[in-house]
Amino acid sequence: MACRRDVAESERAKRTARLEVFDQLFASVAEEMGAALARAASSANIKERRDFSCALFDANGRMIAQAAHIPIHLGSMPACVAAARADVEFEPGDAVLLNDPYRGGTHLPDVTLVTPIFLTGRSRPDFYAANRAHHADVGGAHPGSMAPAHDLHGEGLVIPPTKWISRGTPERTLTRLLLANMRVPKEREGDLLAQWAANRVAERRLAELSRELSVRELSRAAADLLGWSAELARDFVRSLPRRRARFSDVLEVEDHAAGGRDVRIAVELARRGERLSIDFRASGPQVSAPINTPRAVAVSAVFYVLRLFVGERTVAVPTNEGLLAPVEITTRPGSVVDARYPAPVAAGNVETSQRLVDVLLGAFSELCPERVPAASAGTMSNLSFGGSRPNGERFTYYETIAGGAGASQANDGASGVHTHMTNTRNTPVEAFELAFPARVVSYALRRESGGAGARRGGDGLSKRVRFLSPVHAAWIADRARRGPWGLRGGRAGAPSRAQRHSAAGNGHELPSKVALTLAAGDELDLRTPGGGGFGKPRG
Repeated sequence: MACRRDVAESERAKRTARLEVFDQLFASVAEEMGAALARAASSANIKERRDFSCALFDANGRMIAQAAHIPIHLGSMPACVAAARADVEFEPGDAVLLNDPYRGGTHLPDVTLVTPIFLTGRSRPDFYAANRAHHADVGGAHPGSMAPAHDLHGEGLVIPPTKWISRGTPERTLTRLLLANMRVPKEREGDLLAQWAANRVAERRLAELSRELSVRELSRAAADLLGWSAELARDFVRSLPRRRARFSDVLEVEDHAAGGRDVRIAVELARRGERLSIDFRASGPQVSAPINTPRAVAVSAVFYVLRLFVGERTVAVPTNEGLLAPVEITTRPGSVVDARYPAPVAAGNVETSQRLVDVLLGAFSELCPERVPAASAGTMSNLSFGGSRPNGERFTYYETIAGGAGASQANDGASGVHTHMTNTRNTPVEAFELAFPARVVSYALRRESGGAGARRGGDGLSKRVRFLSPVHAAWIADRARRGPWGLRGGRAGAPSRAQRHSAAGNGHELPSKVALTLAAGDELDLRTPGGGGFGKPRG
């Protein structure tokens, strides 16, 4: 009996080792795609901040591996690949471009490129490579394409799944049409070509692997990796207590046309055997403010949160679509988390995604309390602006600003970090000031902004920017009226805050979602939330 048990354990160990090797092989291809994209890109947002993500998909369009990039991109990208496969007949050398939130996208600045990879000479692809990059502008009423608008078309150019590269050559007429609708077309073209180059890296690497290991072996390994992740996800679901958990939170809306009220985001979790039901139907209806989001973003938030919990004590957990195998996600069409066309969605990708994570973690805190931290900043704190230089040259810029992480049972929260659905870098001050007519007056931790507790929440950031020429700008944030919540008696983190200061010295508060025009010499003073505290404060 012991001998048979030893043999079984040895076989499991061999299987695990084999899967770990293939997981790293596929993930390394996605990582190399990202390195190529960053090197070749033109914009600061992609080149410096790394606001992009790369992933590989199998012949059926299932995500099999991803780079350690941005959760909001990666969890929702399978919907893009599915839309591309449904709409386009792929041939070798093709690539499909899309950003339509109602056809697999998230919000318009996130442009996805899907490339089929033919390795065996068959008529259908053996794999797909995809990357998504946030472009600093895709047209619309405001530079940066991230300002409040009342419908989707006010936010920018909508691109349904469209063949941009045909048999290895960009479609010239389509390229001209795209660039004619975007500010700073030269920069946009550079970023698009960088996305194409990234997918070609994946083509080359998978071709090399197929010559060494065979396409059949690669395909079998991809299927096994999906199955392994599904097993680990089912193990986690089985570990949960058999009871329901509910949690809700709100997003802020200043737009009076949308009712000027907070919008509720709510979830109910329920374990049913080896399956987990995640129900968002109690969330509020879609509004005319840009906080709506397509269902793909809700799925992305679930994917991210599951990845936090699944296989916590396992050496390696393949991050692929198999994690969603034991999960049933329910949304209500027409709600803020499953919006219908043409609802505006610019802030949904960045703000609603964060609140979806907050409510999911809040609900899980009732099922596995020792593993859940207090709320982090809960906003990506988005700044965008654009204008023209004296010589007529146009510029646009977009960034997210870090905040405080929530404290946990074991540790204080980290300060000045991007949390949850965002994972971008900071634009170096030197690169920012070299590229744009603006100066960073101050940039520092926002001391004492983390919530008090036995473990203190991390501090947010304070950033003040002076503009040297007139610009049209937008500020998209949240948590301005209520700071991120604490847990187990911990206090909330400090709310966000934004102020405009004129060159004459006059200042006034800004709402959390606003578009505005700034004169030369005007400054924006932006302060991001601290994380929530954990446990009752000592003393």
